[in-house]
Amino acid sequence: MRTCNIDKITVGGDNPVRIMGVVNCSPESFFSGSYTRPEGVYEQAALLVEKGADIIDIGARSTAPLSAPISLAEESERMKTALSEFSGSGIPVSVDTMYPEVLETCLKYDISCINDIHGLANEKFAKVAGDSGLPAVLMASYDLPGDPKGFDAICDALNVVLNRARENGIDEIILDPAVGRWTPERTSEDDWEIVRRFDELNAFGYPLLAAVSRKTFIGDLVNAPPEGRLPGTLAVTYSLLETGAAIVRAHDVSDTKDLIRVFEKLNRL
Repeated sequence: MRTCNIDKITVGGDNPVRIMGVVNCSPESFFSGSYTRPEGVYEQAALLVEKGADIIDIGARSTAPLSAPISLAEESERMKTALSEFSGSGIPVSVDTMYPEVLETCLKYDISCINDIHGLANEKFAKVAGDSGLPAVLMASYDLPGDPKGFDAICDALNVVLNRARENGIDEIILDPAVGRWTPERTSEDDWEIVRRFDELNAFGYPLLAAVSRKTFIGDLVNAPPEGRLPGTLAVTYSLLETGAAIVRAHDVSDTKDLIRVFEKLNRL
């Protein structure tokens, strides 16, 4: 099993389960509790690190279905403001964007990782990402973010994504199997199938990301809005840890850290 080095943090292998703390500077976010003004991102990031986050994932555009669109200029400006205070902070920062123009803006700052839900489908983005030399979190996608439907298609798309990564010289990789209602064709049952078969994804040999925090498939099951999905999120996350997740993308860092402590106490001597 490969590992992935993000700054001084190693993900995967025999290393502890890592936490990627989410900071959204997009008021359009599906979970209002995750929103932080761009001017306050560094302060929020430092707080999440104190609570147990290893890496901070910063996004400036909501990718949830039906979110209000924003311009590339607005996304870039939000990222500039958010990233401006991180220089020399020692906090590993991942940037969540799928547009090459925004990524080029982010690369002017002290960042450690790229989080691409488009799975390098944009050739210009893939080249910029490859030239940067940074590690990347890559989501299963053909042409649109999260567009494969069904577990077999997810696996096929991950192979496509890995080929794109190789073509662009990206070696340090974390795979994201695209849990979520990314396209109208996707259903909650599609997400539950990914969760049930998550262990099969270990065959790819790369660290796996658990990115299920407060997502729709959990809300559909427990009949709750995003604010009421934390217990379900933690239950699903524990299942994914048992079946191979090496890093957890979380809105609720303290609760996730406690979950990981329990998991490692029970499963790692």
